[in-house]
Amino acid sequence: MNEMPNWEQRFRAESVSFPDWSPHAADRLVHLSNASGIWQVHAWDRATGMRRQVTDHPVGVVSGVPTIDGEGVLYWQDETGDESGRWLVQPFAGGSASPFLEGVPHGWNEGLAQAPGIVAAAISGGDGFAIYVAVDGGSAREILRSSGSVRIGGGEFSVGFTRGGLSADGSLLCLEHSEHGDLIHPSLLVLDPRTGRRVGELHDEGMAVSSSAWSPVPGDQRLAVIHEREGEDRPALWDLSTGERVDLALDVHGLVEVQDWWPDGSALLLVNLVEGRDRLYRYDIGSGELSEIEHPRGVIRGARVRPGGEVWFRQESSERQPVVLDDRGEQVLGPRGESAPAGRPLVSWHFPNGRGDLVHGFHVAPDGPGPFPTIMRVHGGPTWLDVDGWQPEVQAYVDAGFAVGLVNYRGSIGYGRKWRDTLIGNIGGPELEDVNAGLDDLVARGIADPARAVIAGWSWGGYTTLMELGKHPERWICGVAGVPVGDYELSYDDLSPLLKAYDRALLGGEPKEVPELMRDRNPIHFADAVTVPVMFIIGENDSRCPYRQAMAYVDKLAARNHPHEVYLFGTGHSSFDVDEEVRQERAILDFLARHVPAG
Repeated sequence: MNEMPNWEQRFRAESVSFPDWSPHAADRLVHLSNASGIWQVHAWDRATGMRRQVTDHPVGVVSGVPTIDGEGVLYWQDETGDESGRWLVQPFAGGSASPFLEGVPHGWNEGLAQAPGIVAAAISGGDGFAIYVAVDGGSAREILRSSGSVRIGGGEFSVGFTRGGLSADGSLLCLEHSEHGDLIHPSLLVLDPRTGRRVGELHDEGMAVSSSAWSPVPGDQRLAVIHEREGEDRPALWDLSTGERVDLALDVHGLVEVQDWWPDGSALLLVNLVEGRDRLYRYDIGSGELSEIEHPRGVIRGARVRPGGEVWFRQESSERQPVVLDDRGEQVLGPRGESAPAGRPLVSWHFPNGRGDLVHGFHVAPDGPGPFPTIMRVHGGPTWLDVDGWQPEVQAYVDAGFAVGLVNYRGSIGYGRKWRDTLIGNIGGPELEDVNAGLDDLVARGIADPARAVIAGWSWGGYTTLMELGKHPERWICGVAGVPVGDYELSYDDLSPLLKAYDRALLGGEPKEVPELMRDRNPIHFADAVTVPVMFIIGENDSRCPYRQAMAYVDKLAARNHPHEVYLFGTGHSSFDVDEEVRQERAILDFLARHVPAG
């Protein structure tokens, strides 16, 4: 019998990412796993049954992909946790690792794409963003440089083998850039990767256009892209051979993204996100027919079409840890040890925010009658969202007797372009209004006890936590700020290049260029108004919410002997070490136990 508490079992349960493969070696797969206790890259040969751990790095490795021929495993190695590093390659069957792409400097990874005889990589550093191309195994050479953001198409949040960068035959390279807009509203540029010649551009004024996947048929120059002309993400086909763009008409609600093509180029695999839950579809390009692919309720974290036409996808929910399934419902890849204890189901939830908007989110509570002590747990991003996914942290709070509210405040993705762009030039206001309205609604429903309300979050959620504690101290009994933005103005110089570009897009300029916004929306200016205990979790090598600015906020509290606690960890924006994750959660639960009265 396992005497470890359920919350810790969930953190420690083996988890796997979606496995990916090259179109030219489909049985040689690469995925991530925490089976060793730290997230590392793993290789799996389906033909022989061989499975092995490829990397063994103390920081963890969370980006791995097979080489185009399936003979090697590529992975991005970050030595400190600040996310900068380089690409290494190791033989698929095992052996020594060596640097990949001679001529590409150390920096921040902005995407990698492969096609027969050619590799493209994007790197950012102190001197800007650059695209490098290596042909036939030779040294990489720079073909484009920009002071604004530029990255390989399809690279952001893509799983493994990027398909939105190089076309199937390697004759075209798609890039996402901010030349006509900004990082939040990118445009597309297609180049001949061997010469750098511009072949095509796609730009929607004031809206985002992103690359998803080229047709898998060599010579077919159709690129599946995502646009916002209808107010929410929708797919289109852009044919570079003719320049024609066709926006696909789909009779569905919510965000729709392209995950893959069927191997003959006849259909697209689509994921439709509706209020934090996904649906999976096959879209026949010729007929326009949309066919739903059955799967359990929850979210899809990666999906692809296999060479024979079957669909694989990684699925999870608040109740069930992630597993990789096929379209028959059979498990392809999952934990080899004991399954984690089930989580309590999230309840989909709507409430008004006082400005005439209906806000969506989720809440979850322990068994029994309320009201409960309640944690308003704010998601990061801010251009991200809370979904009905596997969250051991949230379930740990429920196990400890707390209700948890998860609010997809204005600024979140998944609710349309207008909703997402509310925060541009207006950070630190709408989020607070929506989170506070959510707490009020949970109180009215008898779920939350207003005298025992906690504000907590990581990254932008940490920023929102400190803003709440400084601007609305009367609402909270304590706060937990994970890797927070504490001093916005101080943080900018220490950010990675991509995060600087993101801040410029979000704020409307550098912090020094928007002084009025900074005076009212920089948490450190309100630190003296904080009246309740605060716990900080801070990464010493964080390039997203840097150590120096977070500690400047801590020092402001310390100068007046305000009760606070600081938990430091030695890597960056997050830890990929399961033991460290457990230590952090244990420290948070201990903090809450000391500052929030039991029911």
